Amino acid sequence: MCGITFSISRGDDQTASERLNELFPKLQAATAARGPDAQDTITQEIEQLRLTFCASELRLRGDSFVKQPHTDEAGNILCWNGEIFEGLEVSPVENDGVNLFSRLRTTQAPHEVAQVFGEIEGPYAFVYYQRATHTLYFARDPLGRRSLLVHYPDEARPYFLLSSVSAGLHDGYTLEEVSTESIYTVDLKMLVSTSNFLDFCTCVNELPRSEHSATSPFAHASPVNRSLPDDPPKVASLDIIPPHLTTAVDDLIAQLDRSVKLRVQNIPRPKNVAPGEARVAIFFSGGIDSTMLAFLADRHVDPDEPIDLLNVAFENPRKIAVKVEGNIGGLPKREKKQKLREPLDYSTVRVSYDVPDRITGLQEVEELRRLCPQRKWNFLEINVPFEESQNARATVEALMFPSRTVMDLSLAIALYFAARGIGQVRAHPGAEPELYTSPARVLLNGLGSDELLGGYGRHRTAFKAAGWQAVIDELQLEIDRIPTRNLGRDDRVISSWGKETRHPFLSLSVVNFLAQLPVHLKMDPRLESGLGEKLLLRLAARKLGLVEASARKKRAMQFGSHSARMAPGEGDRKGDLMLDR
Repeated sequence: MCGITFSISRGDDQTASERLNELFPKLQAATAARGPDAQDTITQEIEQLRLTFCASELRLRGDSFVKQPHTDEAGNILCWNGEIFEGLEVSPVENDGVNLFSRLRTTQAPHEVAQVFGEIEGPYAFVYYQRATHTLYFARDPLGRRSLLVHYPDEARPYFLLSSVSAGLHDGYTLEEVSTESIYTVDLKMLVSTSNFLDFCTCVNELPRSEHSATSPFAHASPVNRSLPDDPPKVASLDIIPPHLTTAVDDLIAQLDRSVKLRVQNIPRPKNVAPGEARVAIFFSGGIDSTMLAFLADRHVDPDEPIDLLNVAFENPRKIAVKVEGNIGGLPKREKKQKLREPLDYSTVRVSYDVPDRITGLQEVEELRRLCPQRKWNFLEINVPFEESQNARATVEALMFPSRTVMDLSLAIALYFAARGIGQVRAHPGAEPELYTSPARVLLNGLGSDELLGGYGRHRTAFKAAGWQAVIDELQLEIDRIPTRNLGRDDRVISSWGKETRHPFLSLSVVNFLAQLPVHLKMDPRLESGLGEKLLLRLAARKLGLVEASARKKRAMQFGSHSARMAPGEGDRKGDLMLDR
């Protein structure tokens, strides 16, 4: 994984130069934090245009030193932030960015560039300058798993910016996520001849990702199977897999196993990580998604290494206040305001981090220890005092920008502290805790299973309102919305620690496999909660022996960790409200 910051400006524009000179070092510093192993900046002059390429490198592929941006003698330049898991041959000792650059150098026409990216699977964002045609290409992968933000020139800020990172609220840009709909090109020859730099967008074109799905299997996510079930048989128990689900269960296990394997094998060992220390960690709540990933990772991670299970819990004064004073929501308005103004008396309170995700996490790690007794599981208790979370708030808000809602913050701050990986571990239940910092730089995340397998309450609501057809429509919406949801935000937050998140459920191979399955093989909203949602995954987990995890109900991370609405009086704040600052 790496970081990218790129700009185009007119060298003769003094205003643009001054504003950019103030902003660019901040973006460079944030870019370097993403890739602490190497950084470089290259400037290219094309008549009056100045192109600045800045990139950093977090070495997670290959065994040799690699510095970005990638360059060649012909003048081509690639800034690459991604991982290629399928579609391009990359041996354990090779770097995928180097191999991709070699492949791009064989292309000439725009459709050939699009073809290259349609053949590869993995999270990515890139900026590629093709010297022979003076064309700039930039894009994110079809699911938007890596951040890439864009600022288009305006009157006050007459320059073009692309960046993996932000500097938070800043008057030097108006940032938005690059859309995943297309690959974008900038005709630099046309831009040179444009008299007004504010006409920049007339030089930008959208390049279709692919015209031939057979030769570009990873250009798009597959559409959802729209066949309607005709009163399919109900599953009575997770202990018995009915015949019509046997093949689907086996195929799901195989697909997920392969996806996890591709994401945990051949990770280079950094110089500061000794043999026998963890290279892989998992965001771990004890729910079915994270437990499934942990169990499968055990098959492919070096048996002499631990796997770190990152479990975050927050001190939440609002929750504590309810315990101490009861729920004040029903009090008269004046009395309620008075209560909220009064400082909470902590003298009689024992701060506990026994949040829901901590309780289920501790239960589930014992199941993993029974099933995988040869593995050392480091259950990392990451306890975040209220004062520490509030002190980090400005940093987290800057990292997640332009995402700026209450829900964005409650999710981002949980990921921020979880990814930092500082906490305590216990040798066994009841043992005294020991301080521990996870050295792992690859973090597995279970995001995506609810969207693909019908895990949200809204899927059950849709079925009650309009039957199977409504569920199918909702599942298609889920896939369509994945690129516009939280992945860019999460990438910016997690990578600030020089670590990379990988999403086995969001491999396009897994997404496409699940999309083509008939809806009744994935979920059954006719069944009770804890059984019907994500039915296929529950059956797969039960078959693997994950009895407790297979029956657990979904719980959102911000509620399971108590990172949501932490201050007294915030209990009624809606998640879609914009932050005050």
